[in-house]
Parts: sequence; structure tokens; C-alpha cells
Amino acid sequence: MSKINPNKKLPNIDKAQIVAKSRLFKIEQLDLTFSNGETREFERMAGAGRGAVMIIPLIDIDTMLLIREYAAGTHSYQLGFPKGLVDPGETAVEAANRELQEEVGYRASDIFPLQKVWMAPTFFNASMDILIAQNLSPSRLEGDEPEPLEVVPWPVANVDELLAREDFGEARSIAALLLLQRWRASL
Repeated sequence: MSKINPNKKLPNIDKAQIVAKSRLFKIEQLDLTFSNGETREFERMAGAGRGAVMIIPLIDIDTMLLIREYAAGTHSYQLGFPKGLVDPGETAVEAANRELQEEVGYRASDIFPLQKVWMAPTFFNASMDILIAQNLSPSRLEGDEPEPLEVVPWPVANVDELLAREDFGEARSIAALLLLQRWRASL
């Protein structure tokens, strides 16, 4: 196994500028100089820096709740875990409880983090906290979804069946499922 150098010097950002912008995204160009003198131009999507959350709601220890929602990128309906952006001033746990109420119709008395993940860190400065929510009780907040989301209870024991579905393919949801299995094995 090769060693990882924890003291490797980050490249110097010589110049950073926004080169394209839409309502949702900004593309930033970085002119970089690496420690060996090499220079490169990189582009990345500039994130808001607040982060996002994905929640694994457990209605009981054996049943998780998924949502089925429209995915514009694939023009399809996809199954996955509830998720959303962290609003200014919110913690990840507060955002998770808000998103649960908006998307699933439950609030949790127990929420704890499993893992922070990064979406395509070479090109995108966006992190997501994956959390487990337990001890759920009905509670609904108005969300920003264009149509009501379908809430789908799914037995945790049927993970292989879920992974075999064409409409369960989002990488972050698959990562969350793996983390859930590891967490359950540690109980």
C-alpha cells in the first residue's frame, strides 16, 4: 500500500474568475501554479458553501422511507432518500429535520450524522452530510417541490431488490444505503 503525503502543498491560485453563470450555477476559472512550477487552468462549479443534507429516515429499525421524485437530468422519476440544501443559519441537523417535514411529512427526535461526502470534488465545490433520522412523528412543512412527492416505505432487508431497480441509481443514495448497512452491522 502506498503512503499518502498529508503535507503535500496545495497549488497556488493565481487568478479566479466567474466565466459563466445561470440561475442555479456559477462556473469559476482557476489559474493554478503547482509546487513543481507547472501551471494549469481548471474550471469548477462554484458552490454556495452551505452544503446539503441527505436523510435516511427510519420509520422503525427495519423500514426506511424513500421518496420518488422527478429528476430533470434524466427526465425520469427516481427513488432516493430525501435531500436538500442547508439554509443560511441552519446546522445540518436542522436542515435534515426541515427537509424531512417538507418531503416526507415527518419530524425526527433523533438525527445523527453518518458521513460527509463530496460530489465530484475535481469539478464541484459541494459537500453533503448523510444523516440517519429515527423516532419519527407526523409533521408537515410546505416545501418547494412542484408536485407532492411519493413516500415509499422500503424494508431494509430488501436492499438487493432496491439496488436492482432502474429507478434507484443516484450515487449518493447508493452511498447512503451502504453507510446504513455498515451502521446497522455495528449495532
